Amino acid sequence: MREYTERIREAAKRLLSEQRVDTVIGFRRGTVPFMNEPFLVKSVDQVDQLYWDSNCGINLANYLPKRTDRVAVVAKGCDSRNIVVHLLENQIKRDQLYILGAPCRGMVDKRRMMADLKGKEPLHAEENGKEIKVSGRGFQVTFDRQTYLQSNCAICTHRNPVVYDELLGDPVEEQQGVDRYPDVRRIEAMSVDERWRYFQELIAPCIRCYACRNACPLCYCPTCFVDESRPQWVGKTIDPTDTLTFHFLRAYHVAGRCTDCGSCERACPVGIEVRKFTKKLEKEVKELYGYEAGVTPDQRPPLDTFKPGDPEPFIK
Repeated sequence: MREYTERIREAAKRLLSEQRVDTVIGFRRGTVPFMNEPFLVKSVDQVDQLYWDSNCGINLANYLPKRTDRVAVVAKGCDSRNIVVHLLENQIKRDQLYILGAPCRGMVDKRRMMADLKGKEPLHAEENGKEIKVSGRGFQVTFDRQTYLQSNCAICTHRNPVVYDELLGDPVEEQQGVDRYPDVRRIEAMSVDERWRYFQELIAPCIRCYACRNACPLCYCPTCFVDESRPQWVGKTIDPTDTLTFHFLRAYHVAGRCTDCGSCERACPVGIEVRKFTKKLEKEVKELYGYEAGVTPDQRPPLDTFKPGDPEPFIK
């Protein structure tokens, strides 16, 4: 996907020169391998810093809520779905946006590649089609890009942007017949006690840094429930009860809104599979209401609408 780099730069230069936008939100190459960083371009002389490859996993829709300027944003499939959610939730206006759609073949999992380097320090990484060549002092390793996709990208069924003003490349073939929920079904098959132990062990490493919340484009509340003190909804310690309460409540907050972009897991410094919470709720919403977040721009999420025919199995 490196071919998008020049197209992004050309589009950014054109949009800024013509004064059609005030800001372009994209990525620039990070100072270390696998760590490209979000970059807000406000002048033409910054355009050449824009960059794109398989390490642009952060969801740029996170930078859109409540903006007052005119902005162009580079959007993968999941980013574009979050933009749709933001539009539905009145977090930004469509006429403020110029969406540069980036058909996506998936982002790579930097944590897995680092693990397979077994302590070797990568100093340079270069993507070349289906391969990623990583080198450092005294070594060079080639990774197969497809093998090291993020787990959410490996099962993604909406790789092409659902809304855009300009497409940066030809649409990619969407994955068909993907089973998105084998891990959820394994947890569902557990007994109540087994599930309780599973989730306790899952969140045991959590240090309550809130990186998952901060990286999530749906967590835009002015004051998060964990920061409230009057009343205090949840304790601020790393006690297992407080920690599990945080993760469960955050998951319920994004129910019917989460696009499974993977930003939460990518941001977690201790490698917790945070998506285990949100995927269960995604599965329930899809099975009950036939709804996928952000896929249809004019369809509101099921949890903020009512239809007489809605399923009500919880009413006895």
